[in-house]
Amino acid sequence: MAYKETFEDHLAQLERSVEELEQGSLTLDQALSSFEKGVKHAARCQKLLKAAENKIELLLKGPDGSAVFEPFAPDEEAS
Repeated sequence: MAYKETFEDHLAQLERSVEELEQGSLTLDQALSSFEKGVKHAARCQKLLKAAENKIELLLKGPDGSAVFEPFAPDEEAS
């Protein structure tokens, strides 16, 4: 079974990038690389949060307004 990266994985990587940048000891190239990685992890976190929000909406809204569960099929943007 393939390992699926989680929101927490990406958040931890983002926090590491921030810590590296805050230390101020990186060269310009290293800082740019760390910043780029941080931006990518932040974007992935946003996509995963949006997917979770969409799933919650599916769980909460049924056709008649009652709580209904429907399988979540992420769109292209959320994957």
